[in-house]
Amino acid sequence: MNEHIVRSYDEELNTLSAECARMGGLTESQVADAITAVVKRNQDLAAAVVGRDDKLDLAEREIEKKAIRLIALRQPMADDLRRTVAAMKVANNLERVGDLAKNIAKRTLVIIESDPLTPLTRSIERMGKLVLTRLTSVLDAYSRSDLERALAVWSQDDEVDEHYNSLFRELVTYMMGDPRTITACAHMLFVAKNLERIGDHATNIAEIVHYQVTGAEMIDARPKTDGLTG
Repeated sequence: MNEHIVRSYDEELNTLSAECARMGGLTESQVADAITAVVKRNQDLAAAVVGRDDKLDLAEREIEKKAIRLIALRQPMADDLRRTVAAMKVANNLERVGDLAKNIAKRTLVIIESDPLTPLTRSIERMGKLVLTRLTSVLDAYSRSDLERALAVWSQDDEVDEHYNSLFRELVTYMMGDPRTITACAHMLFVAKNLERIGDHATNIAEIVHYQVTGAEMIDARPKTDGLTG
């Protein structure tokens, strides 16, 4: 294979990884803004998150198209094939995270029509910060092919579950104590569930990084807290 073809091939691989990293940045912004919108009861920000979701859908389609083209034309082997497949898988998880952020924003538009539930909002904020930190950390691990960092995210999977279980109990207590809060609490519960699922996607990406770097699937079961999560 001549030097020009090798260089062109490397550029295609690097472009694919760079587009994935850019999509990761967009996804982080969507999650951060969705959390801020629900905590600050910001209608305009929630509407903006919903409106921006199409950008992530488009980014995923572009990454998938380029990865399939690269596999078809270049027939990558070993590390290069793993890198190409990993980009597709990461993009797919990011697109799903974007959908969850959009869902949080849609719920926010309903929640802000009810009276504030300040203690619950604080719990949502704490859980949101934890999930966003995990997402940022795992995307950094992906960009740097940092196995140690990816494994650190993977091993803390149960922390998000603990927050969700605690928040679930808090919400049920509120609804039982005052039936007028049921509608807002139900939407808050969906917000919490969406945050928990974003945490699961961060763990998925950690597993993808492990596969990309080592060539092996994760064989250990994910650390899980006994409780309400499935």
